[in-house]
Amino acid sequence: MLARVRSGALIGIDAVLVEVEVDMALGLPYFNLVGLPEGAVRESKVRVLSAIKNAGFDLPQKRITANLAPADIRKDGAALDLPIALAVLTAAGLLEEKVVAPYLFAGELALDGIVKPIRGALSLAVAARDAGLKGIVLPTANAREAAVVRGIEIVPVGHFGALLAHLNGTSAIAAAPRTVEAPPVNETVPDFADVRGQAHVKRAVEVAAAGSHNALLIGPPGSGKTMLAKRLPGILPAMSFTESLETTKIYSVMGLLGEGRALVTERPFRAPHHTISDAGLIGGGQIPRPGEVSLSHNGVLFLDELPEFKRNVLEVLRQPLEDGQVTLSRAALSLTYPARSMLVAAMNPCPCGHLGDAQHTCACPLPAVQRYRARVSGPLLDRIDIHVEVPAVKFRELASPQDGEHSSAIRARVNAARARQRQRFRKHADIHCNAQMTSRLIRKFCAVGAQGERMLAAVVDRLGMSARAYDRILRLARTIADLAGADAVAAEHLAEAIQYRTLDRKLS
Repeated sequence: MLARVRSGALIGIDAVLVEVEVDMALGLPYFNLVGLPEGAVRESKVRVLSAIKNAGFDLPQKRITANLAPADIRKDGAALDLPIALAVLTAAGLLEEKVVAPYLFAGELALDGIVKPIRGALSLAVAARDAGLKGIVLPTANAREAAVVRGIEIVPVGHFGALLAHLNGTSAIAAAPRTVEAPPVNETVPDFADVRGQAHVKRAVEVAAAGSHNALLIGPPGSGKTMLAKRLPGILPAMSFTESLETTKIYSVMGLLGEGRALVTERPFRAPHHTISDAGLIGGGQIPRPGEVSLSHNGVLFLDELPEFKRNVLEVLRQPLEDGQVTLSRAALSLTYPARSMLVAAMNPCPCGHLGDAQHTCACPLPAVQRYRARVSGPLLDRIDIHVEVPAVKFRELASPQDGEHSSAIRARVNAARARQRQRFRKHADIHCNAQMTSRLIRKFCAVGAQGERMLAAVVDRLGMSARAYDRILRLARTIADLAGADAVAAEHLAEAIQYRTLDRKLS
């Protein structure tokens, strides 16, 4: 007898439907599994047979052949255990096919029949909805995550035996309620009020947050670069529902969402160590998985001690910073992951860290300084909008009893600027902030007038800026104007944007 049960397989952060076909025929008892199964899937037949036996069913001594269609897509992970087990029971005549036909099934089976959590539940639920299925049956631990998707029934299962009772009509399982998590108030993010002095650096970080611009902080050790970066999430605007779904998909396929959690509602902040490999940063593996740049999608990727990262690791950031996505190609397949994150980096001005510090003498010869800075290539620096110097904090600022401006006040201004940007780009679905503007949109929304043109001409010619740096100055000026509530980009907005290109001036 032939039986069919629907399931799904993850391809990148999305899922495709997989039809589990099981044929049970006369012959020596044997379980054959085909359809490009990877290691965990190949081992599923052992778990399936044990779970069926421990659920109280005795299978006929026949030859079992299971096919995972389409056969040209590699299947990875243990989520196919549950549909394979149901297809085997249906082929044996112990379960009616009409009761499993309306659903997509996914779940890992323990030997005693417990249904364990899986990766990618959100993507599988979306695939079930798009295929027009009635619902999805999956582990209880993944129910809240899948219940974010509307239009389908979510059936949470804790044990294989309970599912069989539900399908046979002897004991019903209640569908999971809809879950939509409101953005939480994250009290763990430190406040900008703790930062003493550094008014101009705080302003630069505010501009970066208002337009989602990449930023590089340059200063001596202990000047507060890392302290400022860690407080950046506290002034970023709340994630939209669409952004939460995008980010949740990535964390779900990586198994990082956490049991019982429905959505990623806080903007990610990822700070990998400088010993990370290029595959760890952008993703990799035989079946490519997302790296840190994708895990920081819609959030912040912080690279401390930027020149200490390996050169080849930094260079792989060029495409993600420009395109907002990462394409990983292998012999078997090519996958594209979203990587629209805000890069914030920190570095010392020289190997000893005291170049330009009035309180300490720099002992680095000029060639050593040049070699140190050359570890970060010009093309990468060109993709960073803001370069700002972070000087050492003076004693009177450190000893001041007065707190600085709180993150809540800065965030209010950032939200107001982002609201202006959402209104401006309301007809452009893929553009959410100024940093994402294309060249055409820059020409449309960043007109600077005659005085601004003269200022830009003098700066570009003197510093020899690239076309990319020119565009980034205009994007920055547009964000500064938004913070000021101005409709047009004025000369003072342009002047502030130009002064944020510190390294362009230093290297000219």
